[in-house]
Amino acid sequence: MPRPSRNIDQVLLASGRRLFPEHGCAGLSLRRLAAHAQVNVGMFHYHFQSKDNFLRVLLQQMYDELFLQLQAQVAQGGTAIQRVRQALCLLGRLMCEHGAWLGRVWSDAGQQEPVALQFLQNNGSRHVLLLLGLLEQAAQEGDLVPMAPMQRFTFLMGAVVAPMLIAPRAIQLGIAPPQLSVQVQADVLSDHGIAERVDRALAALTTPHKELQHGQT
Repeated sequence: MPRPSRNIDQVLLASGRRLFPEHGCAGLSLRRLAAHAQVNVGMFHYHFQSKDNFLRVLLQQMYDELFLQLQAQVAQGGTAIQRVRQALCLLGRLMCEHGAWLGRVWSDAGQQEPVALQFLQNNGSRHVLLLLGLLEQAAQEGDLVPMAPMQRFTFLMGAVVAPMLIAPRAIQLGIAPPQLSVQVQADVLSDHGIAERVDRALAALTTPHKELQHGQT
């Protein structure tokens, strides 16, 4: 008997990426997933054994892709403060593109879904520590005013990340009127909007004698 195609696991994961933001851990049934992927449920069990194992693989794969991009940006050349700016701009763009599934993970964790909780426990600090280290380097180079590290970090996340989670959700739920939704897309979620918030937030934390040099975003 021939072994099933090696591509079936990737087909299932691709369907998982499409379905997870809407259905989350609880609502992503095996039948729904198999139907979307046009794969026999038996093939799902062959590749992933269980739904929880599939979700663990799916979430880890999606997160690792984002983390590698952020890690590569942090490792770029330039001063620490320049790399902080580039990393924050990238983080904002990643949140815009992937905020739906990231927000769903947090929602599921709030509902005590075991896979979501385990995922956040395993990965929640990785990007935080990466950015904290870069910010500390910028502070040691004299580019940032003295401030408690977590206070500095949360201030920046409030300016950069929070709007990328809140604004799309407000549009999705119909809370924002149509005319405001257009402005949100142009002024908040765009690359220009992200870069403007990053620059203004860093300006509040940058030492007066230093000038933040803008790079490509």
